[in-house]
Amino acid sequence: MLERKAQVFWPLLLVLLLTDCSTKRLAEEHLLPAYVPREVLGDALRLTLAYNEGAATGITFGPLSRVAFSLAALVVVVVLLHQFRRAAAHDGWLAAALALVTGGAAGNLLDRLRSARGVVDFIDIGVGEYRFWIFNVADVGVTVGAVLLAILLWRRDPARLEAPPSPSA
Repeated sequence: MLERKAQVFWPLLLVLLLTDCSTKRLAEEHLLPAYVPREVLGDALRLTLAYNEGAATGITFGPLSRVAFSLAALVVVVVLLHQFRRAAAHDGWLAAALALVTGGAAGNLLDRLRSARGVVDFIDIGVGEYRFWIFNVADVGVTVGAVLLAILLWRRDPARLEAPPSPSA
């Protein structure tokens, strides 16, 4: 029988990854030309196909961005998978947080490996000229997962942070 953490982690990671890849594909097929907003809920929610060679908020390493951010994402995925393996067998909430961050990081990594144009973004929210940066489903997973992870770690008893490794992942 699967441990609780595996019952939560793997399905959530796969659903996020498949949803991210599918929505990015749909955006590339139906939102051409790029950088032309299409209103969904007036000006508050628009769909705008964009490509991000850098990271969130426009962070970039110039021509090295694709390699640097791909390597960084790969390291993050490996570290998060290691943390999943170390999590207590019953810790579904921690597994959920790790799945969201891992799935989001993997989704954006796949974009970087697939195309030199960068990560496909398409969700555009804001009002008038006051816009949030354009993002995607993977970014939502990373953000929600990171917030959940921060809350879980903040509420934990420091003496229990070191869980013994579980026999199977």
